[in-house]
Amino acid sequence: MPPENDLRDSLAQQPSEADAAIRLATFDQYRSLLFSVAYRMLGSVSDAEDMLQETFIRWQQVPDEEIRSPRAFLVTIISRLCINQLQSARVQREEYVGNWLPEPIVTGTGSDPLEIIRIDESLSMAFLVLLERLTPTERAVFLLHEVFEHEYSEIATILSQSEANCRQILRRARQHVSDMRPRFKVSRSQKNALLERFLHATTTGDLDGLLAVLSSDVVLHTDGGGKGVASPNLIHGASNVARGAVGTFQKLLPKNLVYQLAQINGEPGIVSYLNGKPFSVLTFDSSDERIQTIYIVSNPEKLAHVPDLPMNED
Repeated sequence: MPPENDLRDSLAQQPSEADAAIRLATFDQYRSLLFSVAYRMLGSVSDAEDMLQETFIRWQQVPDEEIRSPRAFLVTIISRLCINQLQSARVQREEYVGNWLPEPIVTGTGSDPLEIIRIDESLSMAFLVLLERLTPTERAVFLLHEVFEHEYSEIATILSQSEANCRQILRRARQHVSDMRPRFKVSRSQKNALLERFLHATTTGDLDGLLAVLSSDVVLHTDGGGKGVASPNLIHGASNVARGAVGTFQKLLPKNLVYQLAQINGEPGIVSYLNGKPFSVLTFDSSDERIQTIYIVSNPEKLAHVPDLPMNED
């Protein structure tokens, strides 16, 4: 047994129920912010939830004297965890069967995972795909500064970098992202109209109608994770995409699919359901009033957080 003084000191270091409740309440205050950071960093709901759990464990264990700002401390923990996770995930994504796309989130009223703190361009499928071109550190610096509005001094502390280095990293990240961003902005009403025309043309086999909404250099990304009918390669060009989409809808997909318009990562999208369960999620990026890039996720593992079809709608 330890000496009496050592035992007393050990017991004194254990948090009381009141302290534990305060810690939990503080963590809950920043939970949606932390999830927002983690999801944008990782592009995965399940991984973001894992990082949230690990952050909470570390938050419970750290002594009070090491915490100057709970918000800064928690963002630091989860940012570093996400960088480590991304570094290990890169090998997995390089070996992934077919295209790797982020896990989609349905962002309609009442369906946001952990009540995501903000819904903007940085949450869109197109933007998350762009972020895949950045290194883990570039991704962290870009998101913390451009999306979550941290100062360089804060980012330098979070990432154990100098402020000057953070500025250089952000400059490179901005260049990578700006090179790939579409040049034209399309209104939400235009996107909704494009989506409805796309759905009608594909489900009715109207090849000409589909060609009318596709950009000439449209690209189709499909992520089935090696499962289902998703193509393992990108499909380029309006003619190829249109024929592939019509052929898939007419010949390969189950005939009893139910299609619902939805908000996917803050953008107009389509969720298809088979027997009430999510079968695929489609969203797109557009420029100059035509569809520029299409993203279809049908990997069942990535649809685990998409809500089932309400019973009165199937």
